[in-house]
This record gives sequence, C-alpha cells and structure tokens, in this order.
Amino acid sequence: MNKRNWLWASTVILAVAAAAGAAPPDPLTLKESIQLALKNSGQLAVARLHADVAGKQTGVNRAAFRPNLFTGSGAAYTYGFPSLPGQAAPSVFNVSYVQTLFNPPLKGQVRAAEDRTRAESVAVDTVRDDLIVRVASDYLELGEVRRSLDLLRQERESAQKVLDVTQQRVAAGLELPIEETRAELVRAQVEQRAVSLEGRQEELEDDLRVVTGLPENQPLELADATLPPAADLPTAQLVTLALANSPELRQAELERQARLDALKGQRGGYWPSVDLVGQYSVLSRINNYDLFFRTFQRNNLNIGLQVQIPIFRSRTAAAVALADTEFREAEMDLGNQRRDLEITVRTQARQSRLEDANREVARLELKLAQQNVDVVQDQFDHGHATLAAVEKARLDENEKWLSFLQANFDGQKAQLNLMKTTGQLAQLLQ
Repeated sequence: MNKRNWLWASTVILAVAAAAGAAPPDPLTLKESIQLALKNSGQLAVARLHADVAGKQTGVNRAAFRPNLFTGSGAAYTYGFPSLPGQAAPSVFNVSYVQTLFNPPLKGQVRAAEDRTRAESVAVDTVRDDLIVRVASDYLELGEVRRSLDLLRQERESAQKVLDVTQQRVAAGLELPIEETRAELVRAQVEQRAVSLEGRQEELEDDLRVVTGLPENQPLELADATLPPAADLPTAQLVTLALANSPELRQAELERQARLDALKGQRGGYWPSVDLVGQYSVLSRINNYDLFFRTFQRNNLNIGLQVQIPIFRSRTAAAVALADTEFREAEMDLGNQRRDLEITVRTQARQSRLEDANREVARLELKLAQQNVDVVQDQFDHGHATLAAVEKARLDENEKWLSFLQANFDGQKAQLNLMKTTGQLAQLLQ
C-alpha cells in the first residue's frame, strides 16, 4: 500500500471510529420544541407580515394630514383668457402644497385603520398560541404513542405465548378449537393496534419536524415531559383570566372601537373641512398675460386655507347610517364572543376535572392488574395456575397500561386547551 492510500484509509477508519463513538444527541425537550417552532414557523411569519401590511396601510391613510408637495410643468393652447380647466393659470413651472388640517370623516378612517392595525398585531398572538398548542400536543401524544408501542411489543410476545399454549392444549384435546380462534383473534388485535400506532407515530413525527423546522433525516429523541401542574383555581377566576387574556376577544374589542371611530368620523361630515394649500408658479408672456393684465408678474405665490362648508350632502347621511349599523353589529358580536368564551371556559374546566377523575380510575385499574399479575405468578410458581393464565394476566396489565397512558394524555390535552383559553401558555416557556 502506497503512502497516499495508507493516509486515505487511516482517515476513513478514524472517521468511522469517531462516528461510532460519538455521543448521541441530547433529547429534545418540550420547551426547545416550542422555541424552534416559534423561530421557524411560516404561519407565524405570515401573520407578522399581515400586521406589518396593516401598519403600512395606516401610514397611507395618515399621509393626507401630512405635508404633500407636488411640482410639474406642461404646455397648453389658450384662446381668450389664459387659464386651464379648474381656473389654474398655464405656467412654465409650478409647485403645489396640500395638507389636510381638519376633516372628521378622513380622521375617523385613520383612527379606524390604527385600531385594525392593533387587531392584526393581536392576531399574531392568536397564531402563536395555536402554534404552541399544536407543538405541545404533538410532543405529548408522540411520547404517549411510543410508550404504547413499547407495551404492545411486550403484549405481542404474551399473545403469542398464549396462542402457542392454547394450540398445544387443543392438539392434546384439553381445549376446544374455539379457544385457539380466540387466542388468534387476540394476537391479531394486538397487531392491528400496533400498526395503527406506528402510522400515528409517523404522522406526529412528520408534523413535529414541519413545525419545528428540523430536517427529515434527523431522529426525534424526546425527553419525558409533563405539563406544569395546573393551579387549583375556581371557575369564576378562570373565566376572569380568559376574558382578560383572550386574543380573539381583544380583536373583537378593537374592531368595535374601529367602527366607533369610523362612526364618529362620519358624523363629523356635517362640519367644514380645512386644508392648507399653497402654489408657486412661473408664468410666461406666451400665455398673453401681458395683454389681459396691465401689470405682468412672472413669479406668483399663493398660500392660505381652503375651507369647504357642506350645505347639503346626501352621502353624509347615508354614510352615518351605514357606520352606525356596522358599529351595532360589532357591539353585538363582541357580546356574543364574551358569552361564548365564558361557556367555553366552564366547559373546559369541567372536562379537565373529568379527565383527572378518568386518569385516577385508570391508575387504580392498572394497580389492580399489576397486583393480579403478582397473584397469578405466585399461583403458577406453586403449580396452581397455568402459563396461559400468567400470560393472560400480563395481557390485561398491558391493556390497563395502555388505557392509563391514553387517560394521562387526554388529561394533559384538556389542561393544555384550558391553559390556551385562559392565557397561561407562557408557563411552557419558563
């Protein structure tokens, strides 16, 4: 082997050895999963862009109350008195200045746009909360599914042992053939559940990788995670928290305020509007100004206030009526959302208490099944029970384990929903 080949082989061997001896990556915690999702979520980025667009649109509406300066030039043929349509003088060069000082309908539109900009910012919080719930739910369920699959592998072994013993007893004439069919059905049911859970595991892993931005080929090692213990708060206090922290309710309140501002602005349409205007223009003798006026002034400046006083405007009354109806609609919608939120909190609080009770029942059923395994195992050791009886007891224990894991996840999911509704999801990032 020449020197070059020897160096290449040594490098490969060292790389393989380093890879084989490399420490496995640390398990991904629930907090880290949520932080990755908040950093890499495309939905959250789009929601922030929507809020930014709303802010820019508000700036466009507000521009009428800020200085606006225009300049231009042109050429026109005049016959008779030298003027353009609108009584403007044809000029070689001109500069115009316009700034609205007082216009209630337009001001109402600006304030309504500002309220809706704040509503879009609150909408970002809604997307953020939904994302946290999605990540936490996937994470917790994936852990439950993996533990269930571990139990099903043990259950598969027990089911196969029961089937083997039953087949032997049927062959010896000690059992009826129907018992063999029952054992085969139990084994098939275990396989069916395992296939279903394996498919669910793949779905959860794919979704968790998508929301966290992790590469597809990266293994997902999860740490054991539980939600922080829920505070034992009375339902009335939970309702108060939800009313104070609900992003959806805050959006409805801002929409109501936006429509109220628009209504106030339309009502101000009966008042005069005031604009600050100015114009500088450079005239030319080719427009025959020196023939129509005794004194020709080439440079001309006009500046002042333009006041428009509405005497009769049909559109104002129609606009006020429309804005009033839209405001009453938003007010009713806000009231309905408040009532619906109170009902939702009470329902979720009851569901959380029910899931806690279900989890306690499942825990006691599991404890009873475990004690039953000990009893049957002791009987088997003393020759008073068969191997099939022991394996059946272990099958029952595994079933109770699966039921307990499901009840535990259902309880955490109910707690997660209640935390979202009451605005307590920040605890998951602490």
